[in-house]
Amino acid sequence: MSRFADASAIYDSIGRVIQELASDPELQPVFREADTCVRYELHHPESAITVGSRGGEPVRVDFGPSEQEPEVVIEMGADIAHRYLLGELDLTVALARGQVLAEGPVTKILAVLPAFEPLLPRYRALVSPPNGGGSEVTR
Repeated sequence: MSRFADASAIYDSIGRVIQELASDPELQPVFREADTCVRYELHHPESAITVGSRGGEPVRVDFGPSEQEPEVVIEMGADIAHRYLLGELDLTVALARGQVLAEGPVTKILAVLPAFEPLLPRYRALVSPPNGGGSEVTR
């Protein structure tokens, strides 16, 4: 069974932290310099998060269907994304094992990676209960 009850639970956790990063004034230049659009397609439950900034425009984050046309698509199970964001899963290993699929120009993928490093501790803080218990995310 998935840690996420539905797409809304994904948007309330993973999506929320991505929105925080996209609006961080220190990270805005990283997204803008990447000059691309990335769609994260998550499964079980089905959801999509699209993050884009082209031509120096502000970073835009969409949940679900989006009019933004992605250059990069990263696909994985929602639980795989959760484990990666908790620091429990190495992204390189997950790619090698086929747990994470990536399509698009490698240069664009590499351009956005620095912006997502701060996501990990923020995500852990969001999903960790105050008593230090498990990392269950449900809705």
